[in-house]
Amino acid sequence: MTDFFYWRCSTDLQDQERQILAGKQLGVSEQNIFGDKITGTSDFNDRPELTRCLEAMKSGDVIYLSELSRLSRSFLGMVNEVSKLIERGIHIKTLDKRLDTTAMPKEITMLIVSILGYAASQELEQINSRCAEGRAVAKSRGVKFGRKRMYDKHQIQEIMSKRNEGQGYGTIARALGMSRGTIQSIVKRELEAAV
Repeated sequence: MTDFFYWRCSTDLQDQERQILAGKQLGVSEQNIFGDKITGTSDFNDRPELTRCLEAMKSGDVIYLSELSRLSRSFLGMVNEVSKLIERGIHIKTLDKRLDTTAMPKEITMLIVSILGYAASQELEQINSRCAEGRAVAKSRGVKFGRKRMYDKHQIQEIMSKRNEGQGYGTIARALGMSRGTIQSIVKRELEAAV
């Protein structure tokens, strides 16, 4: 029996170090610690490190997770993946002590996984709802979302002047060190604002 540990973080803002440290404290060897920076609702085929981890595992091995939602935040995703692991004879233990397939029959495991999967999907819905509400409030206060502009009013005037002279997007982009797409977006926005 070999121990493995899988961590997952949704964004670069989250810190995987806490999860990795927990895996090391369990005594899992560094070569058996895997992790992906990807959302919990992502397709399992889009998680290269999880794929590597599962390919290295065999019947009797144990995969540790800080919590089951690290495997998936989707109800169906969680139930399907846990079912596949159980069929392969792979055990799952979570550090939050909610799941330990080495100590319970398959029927009880799947009941617990169903409940945890439902809870994780509901939590994700609430997170998305709160984020949408927060964005709406921020927009109503005039907060602009998206990447900050990398150009100023003088550059916009220069772009429009060159465009009025008949210069092409590519020519303007090369002259100002910008991408053609940025030039096209600026011209389009300025023309729409002038109407």
